[in-house]
Amino acid sequence: MIIRKSYCIWYIVIIFLGLNLPVNAQEINPTELDIPEEIIENSPVLQRWLQETPNVLEDIRHDPSFKTRFKFGFSLFPSSDDAVGINIAVEDIFIARTGLTLSTDYYTTFNSSRVAVGANVHYFLFPLGSYINIAPLVGYRYIQSDNYSSDGINLGIRLILALSRTGAAELSLSQSFVSIGSEDEIGITSLSVGYALSPDIRCSTDIELQNSPIDQDNRFSINLEFLL
Repeated sequence: MIIRKSYCIWYIVIIFLGLNLPVNAQEINPTELDIPEEIIENSPVLQRWLQETPNVLEDIRHDPSFKTRFKFGFSLFPSSDDAVGINIAVEDIFIARTGLTLSTDYYTTFNSSRVAVGANVHYFLFPLGSYINIAPLVGYRYIQSDNYSSDGINLGIRLILALSRTGAAELSLSQSFVSIGSEDEIGITSLSVGYALSPDIRCSTDIELQNSPIDQDNRFSINLEFLL
C-alpha cells in the first residue's frame, strides 16, 4: 500500500512538471527529484517522463488513435446468387503528420459477376488522437455488377470510432456516391467493425450496401487485418 501511494505521489509530481515545462526543456535528472531508484526501475511511465517530457497536447493532435491496415478476406454477395469472392484493401495510409489519409481497395467474385476497385483520400477534421473522428472523402471508383456498371468521382463522408488507441477495437461507417448527379449514380453505405486478435492482427467484418437506379446489391466480408 505504501509503495502504491508513493507511485501516485511521483506520478503527480512528474505530470505537474510535464505540464509546466516547455517542449524543448532539457532532460530531467532523476537525482534532482530524489525519486527512489526502486520506483523508477519498476515504472516505465516514470522512466519515459524522466528521460523526456512529453507534449501531451501534441500527442493528441498528431498521434493517431487508429492504425494503417492491410486487409485480406473472403466476401459473400447475397444479391448476386450468393456468389463468393475475395477482397483486398490498404486503409488509412497517413500522409506525413496531417489529417490526410489514403485508402485503396479491390474486391471481386470468383465468377467475375461483381467487381469494384477504387481509392479515396480522407481529411480528418478532429485531432488524429481523438476517439471519434469525421472525414470528408474524395476519390475514384469503378463498379461492375450483374445489371449495371459505373465509374467516376467518389464523394462522401466517413465516421471513425476508435474504441482503443492501440487499435484493439474500431468501428468505421461511411456513405459515398459515385458519379453523383448522373444517371449512373451509385450510393455506397459501408460499415466495418474490427477487433484485435494480437497486437498486430485483427479480425474484422464488413457490410456494404450498394444502391443504383437499376438495382440494389450487398456484400458481407470476414477479414484478417495486419496493423502496419
